[in-house]
Amino acid sequence: MHAFDPGYARDPYATLVGDYPDEDVYPVGDFRVEWGPIFHRGRLDGSARVLVIGQDPAAHETVARRILVGTAGRRFQGFLGKLGIDTSYVMVNTFLYSVYGQGGGSAHAKDQHIAGYRHRWLDALVGDNTIEAVISLGGLADTAFHTWRDAPGSAPYSGAYQHMVHPTFPDSSIASGSDPVTSWTRLLEDWNAALTALHGVVTPDTARPPVPYDASPAAVAAVVAAKKLPPEDLGTIPEADLPAGLPAWMRSDEPWAKRVGPTPEEKRATVEVTVPEKLRPF
Repeated sequence: MHAFDPGYARDPYATLVGDYPDEDVYPVGDFRVEWGPIFHRGRLDGSARVLVIGQDPAAHETVARRILVGTAGRRFQGFLGKLGIDTSYVMVNTFLYSVYGQGGGSAHAKDQHIAGYRHRWLDALVGDNTIEAVISLGGLADTAFHTWRDAPGSAPYSGAYQHMVHPTFPDSSIASGSDPVTSWTRLLEDWNAALTALHGVVTPDTARPPVPYDASPAAVAAVVAAKKLPPEDLGTIPEADLPAGLPAWMRSDEPWAKRVGPTPEEKRATVEVTVPEKLRPF
């Protein structure tokens, strides 16, 4: 039997996905609204104990219709595994739509209309689950959390809170000209601190010692050379997190979706999907 995410059949989620904001709230110049909203990943059955706030969906998420399934998702799934959290989590993004252009996300970090719908999701998730910890990934997600907590009438929440460096921070930082060793070291040390802070705070699905990330110079040099974390630090996206029928390679660490096109307009409008060569059954 193949597990799958049953979707949004019950309230409060059925109402939320039926009442999502469109380009009237998310400006076309700053968000890829043409690809539709992408709402969550994880449990919507009341069993979540960890609530994760990410940033925005990318090309892989656009196809899979769930958030944090690409490189960022695999890296963060590994972090959850170190905490012993295998299934008891739910994830939402700061933005329903992929950010388009530099600065688009920052410009709307505190947009009251965008935040208003996001707050409804956060209120619903906190009210429907026993959340022991909220984790934000990146600066925009941190702003989203605090904007929610400061909003009048937000659902009460007294659990732990941990802000973490975004899983793809090293990639974007290096692309902007930062030193690779410094960039990867920052992520590994930050995630080790988060692991220490949250271990013992959240109830694990599977009790296991929190094996830290190796941030030694030799280990970081290996990560820099490979441009990715070692296999033991990555997690597998569970089949039960995705809609029924999606192939296993969509949960792999192999890149399978990318935006392509000769012009910005064509690249925005086109996502190329390729079954990874290593994972083809032929």
